[in-house]
This record gives sequence, structure tokens and C-alpha cells, in this order.
Amino acid sequence: MSRGLSTILLLVCSNIFMTFAWYGNLKLQEMKVTTDWPLFLIILLSWGLALVEYCFMIPANRVGSQITGGPFSLMQLKILQECISLTVFTVILALVFKGEPIRWNHFVAFGFIILAIVFAFWKTE
Repeated sequence: MSRGLSTILLLVCSNIFMTFAWYGNLKLQEMKVTTDWPLFLIILLSWGLALVEYCFMIPANRVGSQITGGPFSLMQLKILQECISLTVFTVILALVFKGEPIRWNHFVAFGFIILAIVFAFWKTE
């Protein structure tokens, strides 16, 4: 498997865990699972998920960065990560948070992020 594809797959896994670390507590609250939990336990749960996220993010950066022989500059890697983050978030939003609407302006905003990737990977030399 190429370093670029490995990087993308690791970033997808990383962002799945990060999305649940940041927003999963809201779904658990909505489901009445964590209604009586003190905030520090919610934070610890989120930190645990974020730890798993880092177990994917750090290897993704090391595999993907030109500094370590990967195909992406740091700017390309960051913009790619942000796009993957929003894609993962949107999929999880549609599948898990079904009451949250996705409107036309969200798609337009996402289109601009895709344009950011196009420009970030544009060969200028």
C-alpha cells in the first residue's frame, strides 16, 4: 500500500475517534446514558477516545510527511486532515445525529474546502 493511501486511511480512523471524543458525549447525553455523570468523567471518557485518536494521527503524520519520506508537505497534510475531518464528521452527523439538518450552505462550504485541497496540491513550480 502506498504511503499516501496509508496516510489517508490512518487519518480517517483518527478522525472517527476524534469526532466521537468531541461529540459522542452529546449523543450519550441525548440517549440518557451519561445524564447523571459528572463532567470530569465525561472529560476522561473523551480523553480516552482522544488517546486512541492520537494512536492513528501520529503514525499518519509520520507516514505522510515529506520530512520522513512521505508524499505530503506539512501544509498539504494539514489541509487533507481537515477535509477528512469534515467528511468523517458529516457522515457521523448523518448516521448518528439524525435530527441535525445538513443544509445547502453546508455543502457550499464543504465545496470551498475541497477547493482548498485542490489549491494546496496545485504544482506552482
